[in-house]
Amino acid sequence: MENEVEQKSLGILQDIKVIGEYEDPELIVSKLETANAIETTSTTRGKEKGIGDILGIFSSIQNQPWSFTTHQYGYIGFQESRSNDPLSIQHPNTIEPDISLKNSRINIRLDRLKIHKYPGKGIHNVMVTFAARNQVANSQESVSFSQTYRIQEEQSAGIAGYPIFIGLNVGSQGVAFECSTINVNNDEDLSVLEALDSSTFQSGLELLTTMQPAIAPFTAVTVGVVKSLAKRNENIPVQKFYLGLDFEDAPMGIRLREGNYIAVQVPSEDQIDWNKWVYKPNLGAIVHKADDSLLEYNYLVFRVSRYQD
Repeated sequence: MENEVEQKSLGILQDIKVIGEYEDPELIVSKLETANAIETTSTTRGKEKGIGDILGIFSSIQNQPWSFTTHQYGYIGFQESRSNDPLSIQHPNTIEPDISLKNSRINIRLDRLKIHKYPGKGIHNVMVTFAARNQVANSQESVSFSQTYRIQEEQSAGIAGYPIFIGLNVGSQGVAFECSTINVNNDEDLSVLEALDSSTFQSGLELLTTMQPAIAPFTAVTVGVVKSLAKRNENIPVQKFYLGLDFEDAPMGIRLREGNYIAVQVPSEDQIDWNKWVYKPNLGAIVHKADDSLLEYNYLVFRVSRYQD
């Protein structure tokens, strides 16, 4: 099952604990209140809460889209030619792997970041971090890249094709990714996010076919910043997933080929029947076949393409 697969980790982002993983109702309510992410009633605001108050607030947030810890995946293949015709969405364990990508290089770009509902209201400052293993010269190096986006509730970030990894080296077994998102509310931390808007961080992480001495300290710094932000009381980690893309024929494996991969935050791994959904290029959106309604979950879409010199 996909939620079982997600328990495996590259180990880069595994220390980040998303809000849905918290087990203590009192701790959850306290963190959300500190971040001004929930509204409390006039009878509970400003006073010590009893167990009844805490459980009442807790029950009201249990089924929020940002409280889910499972992700369901989809895949959209590249078009043969330009067209406005709807594109089908498949589960990535049903596609054929592209064997020619073994021991090659690929680009990873972020094409969509949809915030249906995150803790709080209004505009969200969302820090997105991708981590992977760059497999070079019979060795591996950990790489990570973070960027922040300002997104209005129920909208998508104003991005398409945002570079994450350029020239990531794929091994003979495939490639694996980790991803996390953090809703940043701490005013002091917003200055850190502003630094990520600099040109240094906007061109993606360009990788070579050999080990790069600067990569290790760069990764250590960016991951350190991410983990520090995740622990601040005012900030709320929301999404975290692991996705391994390989070349095997195992029924529950996920294949690697060029195209768009969708990661949707859902209550269960079988929540969405992709046969009922399509991507409409003329709308630039994933919609239901029956009525063009939008997918009402938090999700991101990243693109895999072949690297070219």
